[in-house]
Amino acid sequence: MNTNNHYDAIVIGAGPAGLTAGIYLSRARLKTLIVNEGTVGGQMVLTHEIANYPGVESISGYQLANIMKKQAKSFGCDIKSNIEVANFELTGDLKRITTSEGNVYTSNSIILTPGGRSRTLGVMGEENFKGKGISYCATCDGDFFTDKEIVVVGGGNSALEEAVSLTKYASKVSIVHQFDHFQAFEHAIEEAENHPKINFVMESTITAFYGKENLESVDIKNLKTGKTENFKTDGVFIFIGYIPNTEFMKGKIELNKWGKILVKPDMSTNIEGVYAAGDSIAKRYRQITTAVADGTIAALAASNYLHESKVKNKELIAI
Repeated sequence: MNTNNHYDAIVIGAGPAGLTAGIYLSRARLKTLIVNEGTVGGQMVLTHEIANYPGVESISGYQLANIMKKQAKSFGCDIKSNIEVANFELTGDLKRITTSEGNVYTSNSIILTPGGRSRTLGVMGEENFKGKGISYCATCDGDFFTDKEIVVVGGGNSALEEAVSLTKYASKVSIVHQFDHFQAFEHAIEEAENHPKINFVMESTITAFYGKENLESVDIKNLKTGKTENFKTDGVFIFIGYIPNTEFMKGKIELNKWGKILVKPDMSTNIEGVYAAGDSIAKRYRQITTAVADGTIAALAASNYLHESKVKNKELIAI
């Protein structure tokens, strides 16, 4: 075993959950490595302005990610970004990950924080206006659309519940849904249908986004008639599903039918010494603050596991 590549804990993923875990682990003087496939910060860096993070009046996601990264590194956490994990072994006392470049890192515990991504429409202009009129989080961005007219895309519980929630800010909410009926609980449908600020554009979908600096309008196609109309709007909230970044974990860890990692209250998984946190776990709410809380719990639980393992090994040696 290469001792230079051996760590007390390895964190896979550098979003808010992973960075928080790295801060807690390294501050506890545990040799810690964070490996991340893309840019440090995860989905957080896509947020133009964060106004509901406790203790911070307003900050961009990119700035908050950099602060967390610097904090983790200040405690001695090793962070390697743009690293793809090609394979990993979670069972046994010694965990092992292999990168696509062939580097092997071992550890006594692992915290999985690969995060996830909102399902997108995948149409023209969507990438250009993310954070500039297009949002996937009502709690994060609703306040920025006070007294403005917005569109909500989707027909499930999340779409209808968030549409009702957004009426606290917006002057008008138009729900665009591809079918002639909703896939939601009856109470959610009734609440949306009875709300005076909400109207419905059924059997339709958005086919393009337009604007200059920020989003200004969208093309809405009626799937029944085939007719497309340009619709002026100040913002679009898309709620058509969420995809955890766990495709590479199938067969390695216990997932539910939606691909989310199953965890206990202490963020432990079905494998001893392996924990998970953040948007990839099975839970209802996904916010930066909930990811930070998950990362904290996972790190504390992993620290306790490592401490107990060392005590146990010392006792075995003494015997």
